[in-house]
Order: sequence, then C-alpha cells, then structure tokens
Amino acid sequence: MLYTSTRNNKIRVSAAQAIAQGISEEGGLFVPCEIPQLSLDKISALTDMTYIQRAKEILKLFLTDFSDEELNYCVEGAYEKSKFSSEKIAPTVEVGENEYILELWHGPTCAFKDMALQLLPYLMTVSAKKTADGKTIVILVATSGDTGKAALEGFKDVDNTKILVFYPVDGVSPMQKLQMTTQEGNNVAVCAINGNFDDAQSAVKSIFTNGEIKKELAEKNMMFSSANSINWGRLVPQIVYYFSAYADLVEQKRINCGDMINFVVPTGNFGNILAAYYAKKMGLPIKKLVCASNSNNVLTDFLTTGKYNKNRAFYTTTSPSMDILISSNLERLLYHIGGDNDNLVSDLMSALSEKGEYEISEDMLNSIKSDFDAGFADENAVLETISINNYLFDTHTAVAVKVYEDYVSRTNDNIPTVIDSTASPYKFAKTVLCAKLNKESIGLDEFESVKELNKLTGFDIPLPLKALENKEVRFNNVCNKEDMKQMVFKLLNL
Repeated sequence: MLYTSTRNNKIRVSAAQAIAQGISEEGGLFVPCEIPQLSLDKISALTDMTYIQRAKEILKLFLTDFSDEELNYCVEGAYEKSKFSSEKIAPTVEVGENEYILELWHGPTCAFKDMALQLLPYLMTVSAKKTADGKTIVILVATSGDTGKAALEGFKDVDNTKILVFYPVDGVSPMQKLQMTTQEGNNVAVCAINGNFDDAQSAVKSIFTNGEIKKELAEKNMMFSSANSINWGRLVPQIVYYFSAYADLVEQKRINCGDMINFVVPTGNFGNILAAYYAKKMGLPIKKLVCASNSNNVLTDFLTTGKYNKNRAFYTTTSPSMDILISSNLERLLYHIGGDNDNLVSDLMSALSEKGEYEISEDMLNSIKSDFDAGFADENAVLETISINNYLFDTHTAVAVKVYEDYVSRTNDNIPTVIDSTASPYKFAKTVLCAKLNKESIGLDEFESVKELNKLTGFDIPLPLKALENKEVRFNNVCNKEDMKQMVFKLLNL
C-alpha cells in the first residue's frame, strides 16, 4: 500500500513515511493510492473478535510496511484495557428503535480523539525508526478542544518527540482548557492564541510548509509532524470503529451481516466522517453518512449545494470542537470524487486561500450526494435535545441526535442508524446541567456542575475528569496568531 498527495499525485510514499512526515512537502494531504476491499465474509468474521483484533484486521490493510510484530506492539499498547473504562473500548448501545449510540469517549481524555491518539504515538515511533534517521519529531497541533488533550496525553514522555499544542483562548470549554493547561510530561507545551481554531490551523499549516523553519529544525536534528487529522496516522485508526460498530450490531442480532445501516457523525474538520467514508468504500454496508454541523454550518451548505464559502459569521458555540469554518479533511474527499485530479484540488485549495470560497462540478456534487446527507442544529435545538432525552448527551452528540431526527422526518429513512457520541457529557457539564434544568445559567463552577449533574442523572463521572479538580496549572502562554512561529521556537527552547 502506497500513498500519494492530494496536490501532487506523482508522489509515492510508504505508510511509515506518510505518518512520520504528516503533510506533503507542497501542502497536500496523504491519501492511499487504492482503497482496500473487505468481503462480507471478512466483515462477518469481525463479529467474534475483540476491538484489538478488529483493529489489527483493518489496519494491516493500510499499514503494509509494518510487520505483524510492529502492528501488534502498536495496537495492543494503544488499546490496553487499563486505558479505557469499557472492556468493549468503543461500545455500541441501543437508545431507541433502530437508533444506536457509538460511545467513543471511554479513553483517558474522555473524547473520541483517544481512539486515534492513543495509537498514533506508537505508529509515529515505529514510523520514525523506519524513516526519520533518529531525528526528534516535533508534533505541532492546532486544537478546537479535544484533539489537544488527547494528543498531549498520547505523546507525553514518548522518546524522541516533543509536542506543542495551540488552542483558541476563548474557544474551548473550561474543562477542555484545564485538561490541556495541567498536562504532565517533560516533552509537552501548550499555548493559547488570540483567534479561533481556523486561525490556529492555518498558522500551523503555514509553519509546516515554511522552508526556513524546517531548515532551522533540521540543523537541530528535528522535524515536524502532526497529530491533527491531516496526518494519515490520525485518520486511519478511526476507520476501525465503524467496522466495529457494524460488527457489534451483528453480534447483538440487531442486523444481519450485509444489511445496510446509516451513520450520523458530528464533525467540524471532516476527519471523523471521512473515516466512515473510507469504511463505506472498503465495502462496509453503509447507505448514508449524515454529516451533522452546529451553527457553523459550512459543511451542511457545501454538501447540499457544492459551494464552499468560509466568508461567513463565525459562532462560538457550546459544541466548540465543531466551531470550524475551514474543514481540512474535505481536501481528501475532493481528491477521491474528483478522479484523483491533483491539479483540480490545488486550484480549489488556492481559491479557498485567496477568495475564501470555491465551487465543485455537478458530477462531483452528485457523487457526494450519493454517499452523504447533511444537516445542522442551532444552540436552542442542542439544549432542547439534551433536555428531553433520557440518555445523557454531550453537546456535540446532541447536535448529531437532532440532525438525525430531522433527517428521519425529512426522508422517512429509519433503517438501523449509529450515531457517533464523541465526548463525555462531563466535559461540558455546566451547559449540559443547564439544559437538564431548563435554565440559562447556574451559579456553579465547572466541578460543582459536574457533581450536580451526577446527582441529577446518576451518570458516572469519568475518573480522569475527577482527578483534574486539584491539579496545578502548568501553562499560561498566550500569543497572537502572527507570533506562532516565534512561540514554537520559544517552547522548543531554540
């Protein structure tokens, strides 16, 4: 299995090189040159496997330059039972007729990003030994909330790595901020920026492709890589849990192997739902992928009209991980539906950078509509959804549940459907508690809200969040987006 770039399809690299490098030299994203296929027999065989066994079966199709021994080391280390609060790792639970929740938040940071970011450090370490000639890898991360903490936790004290995380100063929940600013580890650093996630992400991409900065790092025997979903090593582990959820439904006798199901995915950067798209193209029987957005509904508009326009109001919402107007992973989808046309993708990305908008052809839009549906939920709808449901949703999952309800009402398509639940409700305790109490505000701090929500619902508080209450804050850095380059060198002590 070789990988190419969305902006230069003459490139051919191994999985290890794609993972270690993170992003292609010209700014494109690495994609597989071909998408491997899984027969129904092989999908059926997943039913009797553990999550670790399922992960090995899927990942070995993409990581063909990893030996069995290396893959075992990576997967077994990442999904070791002590790291997850559920033996199933990512359990699929029934919440209504033909409606299921895929709980992706049982990992150490209580968010779906753990599903990939517990594995990525292992993949990165093995990849670096193969390709990076002993260099120290500097992991540069922009986060809208959950990626930052999951990456910090995954990479803390990993040999020959340093990790720097940038987050929007007013764009994450208090719990998300505390998770990052109290992070332990000798190779970690965190900095807030005056701006939003798109500002942080654009600056990180600019630093990645800056020849002078890369040269300075090389002189110190260092190289950049990414833990954002622009890195194929972050995206490929997410494909696994779509196959696993399907296998769970077969195992529970909710469906027969071969039956079609739908997935509903709350997403901002398009990585989580793109992983589901790859699963579908590999042969997983998926009818529709329903993309759920919050008030920043740039993806909803694009997937329904073919016009991408980031020149719009930016909203800071109660689902901050989706407060994004530039969805990086969409570039990979454009490459696939555009017939692997790297020039087309380069032109579209240039238009986005220069004008803030682009439009795809009718054929490409029809291709999208054959696989995707889309909707969005505003703030009032999110709070109402949390209020009226017995299952305790976080704000991002509530977006997806509301979009799913609207989808069924609009299409009458009520086949078995799995909704991604992407974070513990306790990461957004104050908002969730207000919704449950039908109040606009409450005079409680974050940890008082956690305790009250627990009293009200009986829903277990995750141990990693309990442990935060008395942790010391280590990082108070703040910079402007224009100064991120200087901050990178400062945090690296260069």
